[in-house]
Amino acid sequence: MIIDAHLDMALNAIECNRDYRRSITEIRAWEQGMTDKIDRSKGVVSLPELRKAGIGLIVATQLARYNEEDRSLPGLGWNSPQQAWAMTQAQRTWYETMEDDDSAGFPQMRQIRDRAGLEAHLSLWLDASIPNEQKPVGYILTLEGADSLVRLSYLERAYDYGLRALGPAHYGPGRYAPGTGMTGPLTPMGQDLVREMDQLGMILDVTHLTDEGFDMALEMFKGPVWASHHNCRALVPHQRQLADDQIRQLVERGAVIGGCFDAWMMKPGLTQRKSNPADFGVQLETIVDHYDHICQLVGNANHIAIGSDLDGTFGLEQSPADLNTIADLAHLPDLLARRGYSEADIQGVMYGNWLRLLRGAWG
Repeated sequence: MIIDAHLDMALNAIECNRDYRRSITEIRAWEQGMTDKIDRSKGVVSLPELRKAGIGLIVATQLARYNEEDRSLPGLGWNSPQQAWAMTQAQRTWYETMEDDDSAGFPQMRQIRDRAGLEAHLSLWLDASIPNEQKPVGYILTLEGADSLVRLSYLERAYDYGLRALGPAHYGPGRYAPGTGMTGPLTPMGQDLVREMDQLGMILDVTHLTDEGFDMALEMFKGPVWASHHNCRALVPHQRQLADDQIRQLVERGAVIGGCFDAWMMKPGLTQRKSNPADFGVQLETIVDHYDHICQLVGNANHIAIGSDLDGTFGLEQSPADLNTIADLAHLPDLLARRGYSEADIQGVMYGNWLRLLRGAWG
């Protein structure tokens, strides 16, 4: 079994009009010739491909930006928080309709929101008597960037429908926290948000926070923490990556870091949305360099996992050169074994480390 802690499926289903129930071949064929988005006909994610790889549980995003100052993120910026909220609700509805869709003889997806649901879903996916092709993909709902929360009371509303994790920041400026490419701490609204998340028992996702926001959030927030899709700044120097001292702080908090398969974050020198990953030798195994760095830094393999971000507004053009679909994540155990990782370590990377964090958070 594999747990992937970051996929933007509903965003693409709604804004790219992708029917993720279909095969990758069908999705790519339908998008052939489209030029409105850079990743048209290059997607790598579908529900059949998740099942093929044994990816039985994902952390699934809601993502809609209010970005008054920076219009450089096409398709992600809305002119008001109210519009952004409405888009996140469309995305939530897509996940829910995937739960209702049993046209294949079983639900396409299943929401996981507590320990009992987690254990029941885990039992299903570890039952070898049922083919993976006949199992619903479980999802834990997260919000990437908090702009769409019109005011703080909307957080409790979202928690009631199953939101269990939240990252206050995304790219650029934000109402609750500045994000990638910016500097500065959480805004006053963001500080209130983090306190309320703590009260609700939610998981804080530090992904996309500035260095100042990272420090403030960890100081204020006392609950469970993860970095859903992050790599190492020591290997690829950029503020979007985790510095070594941040990795140590996360490990001290019992956090898990999900290796991200966005090629420009895997090897230095690539220009986002321009470079060809093959020209830089970016392959699936490249992520193991980041895993190795974290393991050497902290002395064990208990804090590394998968947060692929595949189809995260990019496709084949910005994925590892030897990855054709998300099903190729199933090659990771062999790659890890060649680097000397034990069977227990490999199980931790593939699902066990996320599972340990979730059980602790929901215990």
